[in-house]
Order: sequence, then C-alpha cells, then structure tokens
Amino acid sequence: MIQQMAQVLSYKKLRDEYYLLTIVAPEIAEASKPGQFVNIRPAADRSFILRRPFSIYKVNRRGDWAATLEVVFDIRGGGTAALAQLRPHDMVDLIGPTGRPFAIPKSRNSCLLIGGGIGAVPLFYLAEELKGAGKRVDVLWGASTASKLLNPIDAKRFGAQAVFTTEDGSEGVKGKVTDVLPDLLTKCGTEVIYACGPNAMLEAVTKIGQRRRIPVQICMEALMGCGYGICMTCVQPIWNSQRDQILHVRTCVDGPVFNGARVAWDVFAPEGPAKAAPVGN
Repeated sequence: MIQQMAQVLSYKKLRDEYYLLTIVAPEIAEASKPGQFVNIRPAADRSFILRRPFSIYKVNRRGDWAATLEVVFDIRGGGTAALAQLRPHDMVDLIGPTGRPFAIPKSRNSCLLIGGGIGAVPLFYLAEELKGAGKRVDVLWGASTASKLLNPIDAKRFGAQAVFTTEDGSEGVKGKVTDVLPDLLTKCGTEVIYACGPNAMLEAVTKIGQRRRIPVQICMEALMGCGYGICMTCVQPIWNSQRDQILHVRTCVDGPVFNGARVAWDVFAPEGPAKAAPVGN
C-alpha cells in the first residue's frame, strides 16, 4: 500500500445518483488492479476520524503528465456528503491500492460482468483489463430504477451483449438480474462470471453459476474501519478449502474479491452486512 497526497483533477455527476472524482495519484494508479480500492480522506478535514473506502472505477495511465484514478460514490452520510463537495485542485489523502483483485482467466475467454446498482463500479476497470487481454466481455447491470444504473452508455460500448434490468421497469427488462441470467449465460457462452453488488444478488448469482459449473468471482460488500486489516470490522464468513470450517476473514486484505462458492452464505443476516462495495458513509 502507498499513502499519497493527491489532487482532485475533475468532478462531475453521473445521472442523478452518483458522483465521480478523478484524482491525480500516479503511484497508486500505476500499482492498482481491478477489484482493489482506495481509502480517502480530504486533506484539510480533520473531522474525518476514519477514511472512506471506495472501489477504483477507472485508471488512466496515459495522461498528459501523470496517471489518474477515478472513484464513483453516492451520498450515504456525512462522509460522502463532504467528499461530494470536493472540486478541482482540492487535496485528498489516499491510501491504496488495497485488497485482493479480480483474477484474469488464462484459458477462459467469455466473461460475464454482473453489477447491482453502485456495485458495478469496479467492473468498469475490470472490463478494460479483460478487453485488453483479448477476452469477450458481456454485461448485465441491475438496479431498483433507471437512475441507479451506473453509466449504461459506457457499459454498452464495452459489452458484446449489454442487458439492463430495473425492478420498476423504468429501463431495460423489468425484474432482477437473476431473472434473465440463465438465458444470458447460454446466449453468451459464458465461461466465467464476475459480480459485485448486494449480498442477496451475489448469493443468487453464485448458485446459478454453480449449477452451470461456471466459476464466480465476487467483489464483496463491507463497511470498513481502517481498510488495511487491523480493526476487524469487515470480516466475512468463508469456508476453508476442505469446507469443514468457516473462517472469518478480512474483506480489506483477504478480499474484497472472493470465490463465490467459498462464501458461507447461510451465515449472513437476510440483508447482509453492508450496502455497497466497498464504500463508507
């Protein structure tokens, strides 16, 4: 991990729900991989006792003078409300890249990316890496309503197939991602699934993948205190390799990417421990 003082390069809103910050952080950007995250604190704001963790949305290593990274978030509390007030030239204190990234398959070429709401954030970075490795990329985005679908225009650009679902029917297919997933797997010839979103969605996607014998990598949700393995607030129940013992591992350093088949889903409360991946309030 690297700690770095970094400058906000740009700020904009994505649709009505989300905010995007582009940050000049060459050392962290160059070292990062899809699925990892950064911990952010506005440099001048001492009211932030804890940093806020955010998945890396995109990385640009070909800037005019330094590599940049992008984060996307919605407002969930005082912390994210303060971050939404940052503007170009403001400074932030970053730690990253943190966490275990997605694995790029060597022998599997057809990849389906499934994102639930803001959970789609790390899948944009992943899509770029998969395309660069010569893989086929298909996307399935779901949300409660159209305004919560993350950047569907970009998703259409990089997806050979791009399907959207909304629970209220305001965009795409009315329903949930799991309603269209089985048919899409067949249509796309999917060989590996990557997913990020609410735990209920991740569990359902994992079970569908298991029935089809398709490996599922998931980026799990967690609220984090420190973000680098000390506080133990972000533990997840994961089966060991023999599946005879449940280990409580730290999302921030042992994840956030896990094999979906190794997660002890029945240990979670019905709504899971958190609502975004990984993001603070």
